[in-house]
Amino acid sequence: MNKLHLSKSKYCQCVQCIKMFWMRTYKKYCAAPKDKTAIFENGHKVGELAKGLFGDYEDVPFDITLTPMIERTNELLENKPNIITEASFSYDNNFCSVDILKNDEDGVEIYEVKSSTSVHDIYLDDASYQYYVLSNLGYNVKKVCIVYINREYVKGKLPVEDELDKFFKIEDITDIALEKQDEIRENIGMINRYMDEHGQYNEPKKELGIQCFKPYPCDFWDYCTRNLPKPNVFDIVDMKKNQMFKRYYEGKVSFEDLINEDLNPKYHQQIDFELNDKEPEIDKEAIANLLDSLKYPLYFIDYETYNQPIPEVEGTKPYQQLPFQYSLHVIEEEGAPIEHKEFLAEVDDEDFIRTFAESMISNLPEDGSVIVYNKSFESSVNRKIAELYPDLADEMARINHNMVDFMVPFKNRDYYMKEMEGSYSIKYVLPALYPDDPKLNYDNLPLVHNGGEASESFLN
Repeated sequence: MNKLHLSKSKYCQCVQCIKMFWMRTYKKYCAAPKDKTAIFENGHKVGELAKGLFGDYEDVPFDITLTPMIERTNELLENKPNIITEASFSYDNNFCSVDILKNDEDGVEIYEVKSSTSVHDIYLDDASYQYYVLSNLGYNVKKVCIVYINREYVKGKLPVEDELDKFFKIEDITDIALEKQDEIRENIGMINRYMDEHGQYNEPKKELGIQCFKPYPCDFWDYCTRNLPKPNVFDIVDMKKNQMFKRYYEGKVSFEDLINEDLNPKYHQQIDFELNDKEPEIDKEAIANLLDSLKYPLYFIDYETYNQPIPEVEGTKPYQQLPFQYSLHVIEEEGAPIEHKEFLAEVDDEDFIRTFAESMISNLPEDGSVIVYNKSFESSVNRKIAELYPDLADEMARINHNMVDFMVPFKNRDYYMKEMEGSYSIKYVLPALYPDDPKLNYDNLPLVHNGGEASESFLN
């Protein structure tokens, strides 16, 4: 049996689902990957920042052949004590690069850096695998730690680089790494046997399960579910994954299988409407009550925001949503024409959040209804603005007080039709209400199709 070349990322794939690893190896073309560019870029930025956590360091340059990385690491290990970043090792075809290695006279310490604000189970597997490689090479691994972002860090006047001890948290997981060593050894053996047994042409069978979504959504979900009836239990909006798999394991997969199940009424409604092609269901009284609550002038507004793991704006936290754009339509009084106003931050405006807020305040001068879709988002952004600029707090509170959420009637199913497919997202609701107007289909928008793309465009 030829031993596989495993890395820590490949090992973690196998921990989640070994068939995923087989598919990535032999049928990668069957994947339907989502764009993870922003995630990778965030991870890279945080990783680069963390390199200075313990002061001066020696970096091992990446080389796709790996051997020069291992050789350079061996050279740097001779100069102890020192800090080595991307220190690279291979034991019995198991390779790893350690984000930060503290190389002391009496041993080494492993620091695995993550761009998350908490420690997840898969990180423990990642760091423990590194312990396995280094300890089997004969190194005295004194400590294994996860380095992650302190969600409560607030950017001050100093650069983040000068406050790394405040920006990062460090969790010692040495005991967990030790406990996992037998498990890792067994897993590596199992992975090699599994891949050898199946080879390139004998696709393994694997039951669907929570591993399809946890810890990361699998890019092969569409492929592995290609033979399920459409629609099926996994298309029910908002149903918890464990409930979906419970029905799936019971053989209740299609909507026909589920029609008589004891389910949440909203799930039944989605199933009933799609099976029976029912006409829209409209609670006119509920919608009339919402519309009667509106007060002129009407302000229809939508925000765009971006977030970054490393805050650049003073007073903000990691991953805080920072507003950079709004689109506003105003109807001053009943029957009046619609006016459009907008704001887009200048990229060189260091105080663009305040500029955003002041522009919005000036364009919403009266106590009319501020109509949004998903009030929790815009109102939370406004509260953060108020914290950042206390002198604007009263105005932000006024705007929040006047907010009316047009998502509510769709979330409550006061207006429901089968084309919404159980969703109250505006990306489903709008084309369902106006199927013959291509301008109201997000897929037909030029260049920027959603908030994520807007954020990326602004950052670029």
